[in-house]
Amino acid sequence: MSITENLNKIKSTVPENITLVAVSKTKPVSNLMEAYEAGQRVFGENKIQEMTEKWQTMPKDIQWHMIGHVQTNKVKFMAEYVSLIHGVDSLKLLEEINKQALKYNRVIDCLLQMHIAEEETKFGLDEPELKEILNSEALKNLNNIQIVGLMGMATFTENQSQIKKEFQNLKSIFDNYKKLKSENSNLKFLSMGMSGDYQLAIECGSNMVRIGSSIFGSR
Repeated sequence: MSITENLNKIKSTVPENITLVAVSKTKPVSNLMEAYEAGQRVFGENKIQEMTEKWQTMPKDIQWHMIGHVQTNKVKFMAEYVSLIHGVDSLKLLEEINKQALKYNRVIDCLLQMHIAEEETKFGLDEPELKEILNSEALKNLNNIQIVGLMGMATFTENQSQIKKEFQNLKSIFDNYKKLKSENSNLKFLSMGMSGDYQLAIECGSNMVRIGSSIFGSR
């Protein structure tokens, strides 16, 4: 099946109110343009340099989502254009995003990454750390960022009940903390679910899914 057919098939299974992020990392611009021509406008990349090169050559009505782990020294390369940064896991990183966004007179939307998987390798905050960031005085001074939601990745396992438990756990954290609205924090998006588990994630309350191989084929 072509990229267009894959995309249309997935869109038929994803409700209208859910943001579909086409994960296009390592894929050539020609593949992304096929998805673009089929109506896709939100793309996710995990390397800032690659994303920047694609941003420079592709149409400017695309929303670019940074879905990989972000090093503070790389933020400056995407601050001009990035729409949403998924993997923010420290106040230090928020401060750097704020500093770089200010240079372009922009407000950059961010998701705080939660650690919900049993694997130790995944990045992310635990609930006390999330609470600490959202309640911190330092956050109130960051006028060029907006925390718009949470993101999490389930354990890489075939065990559906474990994945479901992790997703439900993140959804309950999201529901608890979205009541905590402030000047620069208003949790609207819950980004969870990838090619293998996005339908389960949607059932558990996700409203943003990151799908790569099911659209573009395996890497």
